[in-house]
Amino acid sequence: MAITRLKRKARRNKQRSADRVNKIKQLTLTPVIANVDKEELKASFAPAATEAAPKAKKEKVAKEETAPAVEAEAPKTEETEG
Repeated sequence: MAITRLKRKARRNKQRSADRVNKIKQLTLTPVIANVDKEELKASFAPAATEAAPKAKKEKVAKEETAPAVEAEAPKTEETEG
């Protein structure tokens, strides 16, 4: 009996293996980073954070101002009713 080989299947298996190896190589590559100024990067993000923080504080202050006004009105209505 003669042995037949599945040549197309063998080619596909070899190609899958090569693709897998190339994918692993691509994932493990690290880009070369040179001359990066960390302080400059931090400074570029700092203004965005400082602008957002005061807005949040202003909203909280506005909410606190409206809440006591509601509480102040409630006792006045009770006094007029009673």
